[in-house]
Amino acid sequence: MFTPKKTIGQLVAEAKTRIENVTTEDLKKELEKGAVQVLDIRDIRERQKLGWIPGSMHVPRGMLEFWLDPTSPYHNGRVDPEKRIVIYCAGGGRSVLATDVLREMGFPDVANYETGFNSWKAAGLPIEGAPADAPTEAGGTWKAPAKDERA
Repeated sequence: MFTPKKTIGQLVAEAKTRIENVTTEDLKKELEKGAVQVLDIRDIRERQKLGWIPGSMHVPRGMLEFWLDPTSPYHNGRVDPEKRIVIYCAGGGRSVLATDVLREMGFPDVANYETGFNSWKAAGLPIEGAPADAPTEAGGTWKAPAKDERA
C-alpha cells in the first residue's frame, strides 16, 4: 500500500504555521470596513447549493493560481494582488493550502478564513444565493481524520 511522504493533515498543519489565519469575528470586521477581497474557492456546486458569504468572489480552487497570476494565459484581472485577500472553503482545509500557495507566489496580504463557510453559516451570519435553511457541508471545521487503525 502506498504511504505518502507527507499526509494531507501534515501539509495543512505545516501550511497553517506559515500563513495568517483569521477568525469569523476578524472576517466580519474586515467586511464591515470594506477593504478586503474575499475569495470562495469551493466547487461551484457547493456554492450553488449552500450559498456564499456576501460579497465574496468565486475563484475555483483548481483555477486560483491561473486566474490570479498576470503571466498566465488564464489571468482574468478580477482580483487586485495589491489589496487584502481572504480565502475560504467549507471547513478550512483547502483554503489553508490555497493561502499558502498565494503567499509562496508573493501576494503581499493574503489570509485564510480558518473555519470556513460552515462556521459562518453556523454563526447565523448572512448568506447570499441559498435558502437560510440550506444544510452545511458535512464535516464542519476541517480536522485531520483519526489515524487508520488497520491491523
